[in-house]
This record gives sequence, C-alpha cells and structure tokens, in this order.
Amino acid sequence: MKLTKVSTWPTLGRLTDLRDEIDRLFDAPLARTSEFLGWTPAFDVYEDKDNFIVKAELPGMKREDINVSLHDGSLIISGERKSEMKSEGAEVYRAERYFGRFQRAVSLPATVAADKVKAQYKDGVLTVTLPKSEEAKPRQIEVNVN
Repeated sequence: MKLTKVSTWPTLGRLTDLRDEIDRLFDAPLARTSEFLGWTPAFDVYEDKDNFIVKAELPGMKREDINVSLHDGSLIISGERKSEMKSEGAEVYRAERYFGRFQRAVSLPATVAADKVKAQYKDGVLTVTLPKSEEAKPRQIEVNVN
C-alpha cells in the first residue's frame, strides 16, 4: 500500500471563511441577517395600573434623530442611526453594527391620553410613558347584596 502526502489547497482558507460567514448568518436573529432588511431596535412593552411603557434600545443615537408619534392607536418610533466611520483607506476586518433608518410601530391595547405622553432618552434607552385614558383604566365595581 502506497501512502500519499496530503497537501493543503490554497482555496481551503476561503471555504473556511465562507463556512464561518454562513454560521454567523444562521446564529444571528432573522431581522439582522441581511443588510437589505436594515436594523430594528429591541423594544420592551409593559403596563402598570395607569400607564403603558415602551422602552427602546437606541444606543449611539442623538435625541434629534429620534421621532416618536401616535397614530390610530399605535405608537410609532422611527429615526436614523448615522455611521461614525469616516476613515478613508482603512481596511475593515469586521462590521457588525447596523446604521441607517428604522421604524417600528407598537399597537396599544387601549386608548391613551395623547396630551400626557412623555418620552425620555437616557444612556441609549428611549422610555415612552403613555398614560391610559380614564376609560381604559381598571375600575373597582361595588357589588350590592340584597
């Protein structure tokens, strides 16, 4: 039996890079797997007795680049995160942060007092507090016994 020497092929490194890239795409959340889809900030939505609260992660954004509005029972948050990379001639080894425009809408389960809505942006987190309208707040109903 004759043994042959196994040599490495020059294209093997490119195939490994391709496999790593495919693995990375499948490990990423669906909304982040394609540059064509843009980016979508993460939201938390919850309610207490008097308010609906929406928190959105918007790191690296300026307050003036964020828009908040109410329309037909939905809270709409939109904006644009601008790229800060301006180095000409620099070689990029990895670019995983997303930039560009985004828009998300959250349907609210009840009406809110639009004139009392407050939005605060601190440490990259936008917090929108939407007070429930009086009709939407839970009420205690007294039960009469005859």
